[in-house]
Amino acid sequence: MKKLRLALIAGGKSSEREVSLKSGDQVMQALDKSKYDIRRYDPRDDLERLVREAPEIDVALVIMHGRGGEDGSLQGLLDLLEIPYQGSGILGSALGMNKELSKILYQHAGLKVPPALFFNRQEAPSPREIEARLGLPVVIKPVNEGSSIGVTKAGSLTELEAGLQKAFQYDCRVLVEQCIQGTEITGGVLGNDQLTALPLVEIVPSENYSFFDYEAKYQPGATTEICPARLDPDLTRKAQNCALAAHRALNCRGYSRTDMIVKDGEVYVLETNTIPGMTATSLFPQAAKAMGLEFPQLLDRLIELALEGR
Repeated sequence: MKKLRLALIAGGKSSEREVSLKSGDQVMQALDKSKYDIRRYDPRDDLERLVREAPEIDVALVIMHGRGGEDGSLQGLLDLLEIPYQGSGILGSALGMNKELSKILYQHAGLKVPPALFFNRQEAPSPREIEARLGLPVVIKPVNEGSSIGVTKAGSLTELEAGLQKAFQYDCRVLVEQCIQGTEITGGVLGNDQLTALPLVEIVPSENYSFFDYEAKYQPGATTEICPARLDPDLTRKAQNCALAAHRALNCRGYSRTDMIVKDGEVYVLETNTIPGMTATSLFPQAAKAMGLEFPQLLDRLIELALEGR
């Protein structure tokens, strides 16, 4: 059987570059070399080569995180080059990256979200005004970042002021949302037209972390991940349906992973990742494994989905 000529794209220039490169290394190791003739590209250095070699490529596996890779810009280039790729297209990628537009679309889809404020630096309310509207604690996030970069949890006015300053270092627009104290879960979705909700993963950061921040995500041993999540069957189905609804609301394709909080029987949707972490121990591959898909087989499935209807 002729090998598929596969472009493995990882790296880039975003604040999540190192995570992308490490994920790319693990994907490279897991891919079946008898099926794929693999070429690696780092968008920071190799865009010209990617454009030049595009006619020689059958499909791309985009293992990118953050701006320039997860926000629709790279997807637009691949569309122009007529290279199929796994995951969401320009629109779904851009919507998933923008926490403000995502939240609006979640609400239109009937999903519950934490109360929130969005603003630029010039129009930012004072910490006291934010407290009056949302209470404390709150979570402060740059609107267009991933992997909890620039995110802080604030339980006082002083922490809120510091969190705003930190978030504005990463984006000109910031989200402050009410902190819902509950069980943190994430729900994966796999498929194009026919969608499958994966088993839920429960996320339990160690007592050293007040929430699932960047270090808690990537520091070995910092977080306990339980799959399937410890929810009763009815609440499990409810949360899986929320993940499916979020996927559809953002026009996602191929796969996604939606982060949620469960409290008092209600599911609050936080955000959707259109390119979930893709190391063998990342949350989406863990959920796929619980469903019976080992990491190499999951990569095969994503490549199959990339080639469907392109």
